[in-house]
Amino acid sequence: MGDGTAAIDAVVIGRNEGDRLVACLASLRGCVRRVIYVDSGSTDGSVQAARAAGAEVVELDLSRPFTAARARNAGLARIYGSGAAYVQLIDGDCTVDPDWIATAGAFLEARPDVAVACGRRRERHPEASVYNRLCDREWNTPPGEALACGGDALMRLRALELVGGFDPALIAGEEPELCQRLRRAGWTIWRLDAEMTCHDADMHRFGQWWRRSRRAGYAFAEGAQLHGRGPDRFWRRETLRALSWGAALPLLTLGLALFISPWALLLLLAYPAQVVRLALRDGGGREAWEAAFFTVLGRFPEAQGALEYHIRRLIGHRRGILEYK
Repeated sequence: MGDGTAAIDAVVIGRNEGDRLVACLASLRGCVRRVIYVDSGSTDGSVQAARAAGAEVVELDLSRPFTAARARNAGLARIYGSGAAYVQLIDGDCTVDPDWIATAGAFLEARPDVAVACGRRRERHPEASVYNRLCDREWNTPPGEALACGGDALMRLRALELVGGFDPALIAGEEPELCQRLRRAGWTIWRLDAEMTCHDADMHRFGQWWRRSRRAGYAFAEGAQLHGRGPDRFWRRETLRALSWGAALPLLTLGLALFISPWALLLLLAYPAQVVRLALRDGGGREAWEAAFFTVLGRFPEAQGALEYHIRRLIGHRRGILEYK
């Protein structure tokens, strides 16, 4: 555990992950002091499987909306004040690399200014679908100081306590939002050049990818509303990009075509032009063309999610969890 001097616990969150959860818990065995599993209303026996694996189980109250942030906070509440210095956060559809926790723990021990250490998350089956490959590409962020982490990371408990943990109201994007508050409090986030976790997105249908992209757009808009007025303009660019490409341009084109000239439809050529630009910028290989096509297409569900957030905010109605599996 770390360099042998600091206690490390783990918080695993999940909902109906089945065998993936069993594999996740097995990968933590011997790497951490204790494991807290937080369940968000599973009906597949996940709670019983977690207990059989030796994890301490927290079952969230079914009468309140589930969010990953709320689940992580519930797990952290079991760890605060227990003597642990660090916590490994992990989603129940991931397994941890055998060397990761020791590597990241030693890094945090040597760098008291760092609140979060994350590494390379990989997809278990990138060959299974284009959507899994897109996820694997998304996880491949550059090593070094980073702006944010994902759902898997080793975190310094003292830093989490100081900023109040995760925002339980967020349905997505809770990790970047937390990292935003940590950085504003003077902490740093690091992405290590080390294998960290293996993730099972299990995305095989277009609808799953669309819902995931829609959730991202919702998170962009909510994050920009919370922190976008700061000096780093948190997620404002992502929100404006989604709304511009996914809503403003098609609506403008339709309006001009209906009321001025059908030649305005030529504006829609901006989409294939953008695909070509992005693909050639990334080398022009098969994966570059895939990523470029879905990046441009993804602006539409992102815009849907961003618009949904703002409409719900205006009418005072928050949405519940938005799942893609």
